[in-house]
Amino acid sequence: MSKGKRETARTTETPDPDETAAAEPNNPAESDPAEPDAPAEGAESADSEKPAESEKPAESSNSAEPDDSAEPSDPAEGDDSAEPDESADSEKPAEPENSAEPSDPAEPSDPAAHPRRGAMAAVVAVFGELLITAGLVLALFVVYSLWWTNVLADRQAAKESNRVREHWAADRGPGDLDTRDGIGFLHVPSMSSDDILVKKGTDPKELNQGIAGYYTEPVKSGLPQDQSGNFALAAHRDGHGAKFHNIDKVDKGDAVVFETKNTWFVYKVFATLPQTSKYNVDVVDPIPKESGKKQRGRYITLTTCTPVYTSKYRYVVWGELVRTEDVDEDRTPPAELR
Repeated sequence: MSKGKRETARTTETPDPDETAAAEPNNPAESDPAEPDAPAEGAESADSEKPAESEKPAESSNSAEPDDSAEPSDPAEGDDSAEPDESADSEKPAEPENSAEPSDPAEPSDPAAHPRRGAMAAVVAVFGELLITAGLVLALFVVYSLWWTNVLADRQAAKESNRVREHWAADRGPGDLDTRDGIGFLHVPSMSSDDILVKKGTDPKELNQGIAGYYTEPVKSGLPQDQSGNFALAAHRDGHGAKFHNIDKVDKGDAVVFETKNTWFVYKVFATLPQTSKYNVDVVDPIPKESGKKQRGRYITLTTCTPVYTSKYRYVVWGELVRTEDVDEDRTPPAELR
């Protein structure tokens, strides 16, 4: 009995493999739950472990969030950190441009350049002021030479001329040529309407008084009353009275009259020499051959500087005596001066 019960129990406890094989696909839920639960727990544990591991870098990234200001230099942010690096790289080439601005000539970075520029500017300013001062001094000198000296010379010449005429009026009798204050007055209507006082010598000190002087050297001048000779005169052409300023207006045939205490000497221009060397003394010889004359005569020669405002050359006018007239009580001038 017992053996038969055991076999019956085996038959009932041991299922047919074919039936179990056919029954498994139809009822998967009837399978032993313990077997699938084991791998599921392993999978769940594995899945739970993976997120835990993956959360670690997330936590590190979250921990880096407070350091947002350091994003360009934080390597933990991966691709996001590359963008600040690019902006940093783009700013780096701009830095040399900013650093190059101080080297601009308008804004030198060298502190020693400012003193050099300041010194140079000071030198230029001083030089400019000197040029302006020199220009003003030169302008004043020109005004003094060409205008003020004329004023002073004319005043002085007028005083001396009046003294000579007063002396003549006080001593009306005949006599030798008076040379104490001047020997007489030159009249050249085509050159000037002035009565030009003539004194002895051609020294600048004398000529600066606004007068004409007759030569005593290198050639001794003749005098109007001499029976032959060359009465050679000189005067300034500009400044100090400029008595011969318009000598270039004198032409052939013009009258030149010299007035003394007792006589009018009337000359006629026969030649001019617009330019010659200032060392040419032959023009004042007793017989001025450069004028074309070959024989002795009673000549008058006027000399002055040329061109105007220079003393490089000499301008020469020659005349020859044509007649004389006695001075009357009224000192009536000859027809050439009327």
